[in-house]
Amino acid sequence: MDKAFPRTPAPPYYAVIFSSRRSAVEAGYEDMALRMAELAQQQPGFLGMESARDAQGFGITVSYWQTLEDITAWRRHAEHRLAQQTGRRDWYRHYELRVARVERAYNKPD
Repeated sequence: MDKAFPRTPAPPYYAVIFSSRRSAVEAGYEDMALRMAELAQQQPGFLGMESARDAQGFGITVSYWQTLEDITAWRRHAEHRLAQQTGRRDWYRHYELRVARVERAYNKPD
């Protein structure tokens, strides 16, 4: 399996979809993004993540979680809350966050 695609269990599970448009502020962003990816992997219920950003600063990150309670715990994690606050203040011109229940999942294996 391609490492870019997280191995998720059979549904149901949840997807947190974070779409954003970056600001011109770069200071600290890359380090914080790497830290959040590392920290998320340590959280109970974390299943994986996919992320992409275009040259104009529009990006989408989808993280997958076992339960809604796992998502709530991640949202409330102290270090993640600091990243959220900094993102709202400095790194994002606009963002949208959506939480969806995955009912079906298909793939074409390599």
